[in-house]
Amino acid sequence: MNNKKRENKFQPLLISQRTIRYIVCIFLCILSILPFWIMLVNSTRTSVAIQQGISLIPSDHLINNLTNFLSEYKNVWLNMGNSAFISIISTGLCVYASSMVAYGLTVYKFKGRNFAWSFILAVMMVPAQVSAIGFFRFMQQLGLLNTYIPLILPAIAAPSVVFFMKQFMKNGLPLEIVDAARIDGSGEINTFNRIALPLLKPAIATQAIFAFIASWNNYFTPAMIISEEKRYTLPMLIAKIKDVDPSNFDLGRTYVGLTLTVIPIFIVYFALSKYIIAGVALGGVKE
Repeated sequence: MNNKKRENKFQPLLISQRTIRYIVCIFLCILSILPFWIMLVNSTRTSVAIQQGISLIPSDHLINNLTNFLSEYKNVWLNMGNSAFISIISTGLCVYASSMVAYGLTVYKFKGRNFAWSFILAVMMVPAQVSAIGFFRFMQQLGLLNTYIPLILPAIAAPSVVFFMKQFMKNGLPLEIVDAARIDGSGEINTFNRIALPLLKPAIATQAIFAFIASWNNYFTPAMIISEEKRYTLPMLIAKIKDVDPSNFDLGRTYVGLTLTVIPIFIVYFALSKYIIAGVALGGVKE
């Protein structure tokens, strides 16, 4: 009876706390979605209407804005294809190579393992801009300017992804399974590909989202390496819009371009988003 009285006593407090949490979560969701919704709405409005103020109701000028954008920037589909080519390949190399490095640091015990792990953590602290000049000169000497190789191969070295994958493997990859595979005669590469990778699927999907978004939105490195317009990535094309003559600047056309840039990110995110919570939760659990 006393326990029931206590539950009844604290039940209104628990309900009020739960209601507050729901309200806060709904508010944060709206706050996160609102900028994207405004961008989508503005892509359907005229430039004059956009300058008059914010509106949350779509208009009927989407086709006109899209036609104007495609007529002004005829290489947009080529630029989008360039971005997709770079992002897909670099994402695949990033998650596979990083998973392999994390697997080696987790499964094998060798001299220098702690030093290698400390070195990876130290590299995470170094901004990419610090080595930009040296990287550009190195690519220039190799004759790789105006190619996609400097935008793809460096994705193999991703310390932050290695860090996440190693933390995930602490609890997501039982070493007993690896030992059992060795006893059965499985090779090391085969064990990694057929046993370790399927167990790492949540972490791989999570990092694939982040790697794809980072590569798709990357402007700094492509702007430094690429100078031919046909090889431009989509962020470089969007940046080019800012240089348009102000007298010919069409906001509706600009928002259509921004929308085209964001759509592939949405597709990748919604395709793999179910793994994010599982990957973060399992990777962050300690024994």
